[in-house]
Amino acid sequence: MAVPFRRTSTTKKNKRRTHFKLEVPGMVACPNCGEMKLAHRVCKECGTYKGKEVVSK
Repeated sequence: MAVPFRRTSTTKKNKRRTHFKLEVPGMVACPNCGEMKLAHRVCKECGTYKGKEVVSK
């Protein structure tokens, strides 16, 4: 089995991991109630999507 000859430096390791991070989901304000919701999904608070009531509460 192949083994690295030298240890990977911290700088090299961190440069490789620059894109390895958490991302915030795309949140938008609901036009009906104003609560923050995920884009392109039904609002959990009022149950509307694109101005129409989809889920009755």
